[in-house]
Amino acid sequence: MNKHIVLSLSLISLSYANGASAEWFEVTGIADIKSGDQQKAKRKAVNDAITQALLFSGANVSSVQTVTDGVLTQDELKIRSNAQVQSANVVSESRVGDSWHVTLHIDIMPQDQQCPTSAYNKQIAITQSQLKNKHQATLGQIFDIHKVVSKKLYQTMNGQSTSLEPVPYFAQTINVERFFSQRFDYNERLIETVTANTNSQYVLLSQISDISSVDKLNSDFAFWQSDKFLRSFKIDFALFDALSHERVWQKQYATQGVWPFKKTKLIDVYSERFWRTDYADEIQLTLEQVTIDLNAAVACLATNGKILHVDGDQVIINLGRMHGLENGQILNIAHSSPVTNARGKQYMRQIKTINKVRVTQINAQNAVAVNISNRPLNNVQINDLVEIQVEQKEDFAL
Repeated sequence: MNKHIVLSLSLISLSYANGASAEWFEVTGIADIKSGDQQKAKRKAVNDAITQALLFSGANVSSVQTVTDGVLTQDELKIRSNAQVQSANVVSESRVGDSWHVTLHIDIMPQDQQCPTSAYNKQIAITQSQLKNKHQATLGQIFDIHKVVSKKLYQTMNGQSTSLEPVPYFAQTINVERFFSQRFDYNERLIETVTANTNSQYVLLSQISDISSVDKLNSDFAFWQSDKFLRSFKIDFALFDALSHERVWQKQYATQGVWPFKKTKLIDVYSERFWRTDYADEIQLTLEQVTIDLNAAVACLATNGKILHVDGDQVIINLGRMHGLENGQILNIAHSSPVTNARGKQYMRQIKTINKVRVTQINAQNAVAVNISNRPLNNVQINDLVEIQVEQKEDFAL
């Protein structure tokens, strides 16, 4: 699927009463027309243009606008922290060859004006998804669908301009069923194992719960036609903060797409032939929406890390350039203390301290910081937590 985005910033800048400002973007989205379906191409071009413009500007999307026949049908987009797109207008749309072009004018308020923590990246471990009902993969023999979907999600996140820093963790199969059960009785040690191997604050787990065929689209009497079925795709996600063991986000996605192959046909889910089908196209659109939703879910959360080593008044931490850390930044230190309830379930408790350190040296995945407090770091230990201190901008300056 070829998708392109053209962005050009106009000279118009808008100011609001609270001191925030927004700017006009001119955005051109382009989507392929598949099987002559122009309406779907219009929707994809508009949604892609809006999404990419928002991510490019630093805004944080919680949903894309409703589109009917390629025309915007709502006046505004909702963005996390109550930010809003003030206007989004279709300037032009046309078919060019085998693709559909849509040009928008859109007024965006950057997310960092609403949520200062969005300036820092969140490292997320993308684990191998699991196939809940394996017998449903018999149609097409697509028993590796969960593996390839996990890799596609990683590639999608890696290709988007967001605050997400995905880290692949595909080598090991993880039993995630307990994480999605009604009792939600999961093992925190699994989360700790993943984060220790990936240096990630967040761990994303998922399971594909439905890939069954729904309806046959063509008649049994039309023997000269190839079999075509509607096939479901449902996938559940849960995101955990590995430092607190807290589930910070969970959502299920469901879609359908045309399965154009005969029932006896064996399909390679890693092949281009599969990923050019309508069914795979719907999966890819779902993964793009997951990326958007995840970015919205974590953008306003704090970027925390752990102390890896203590040497007098100097510490080494597992945050670095990849997280957006810079020289001179101040970090707050907190003790991490586990608490066990009567059922044996463990919770992580954070005890804030008055200790602060300043970053003096940065690498890609770690940094060196020195004590700036009047008291020594006697009580600071390995695995204590550090939090980036975000300076709040004043509304007025004299």
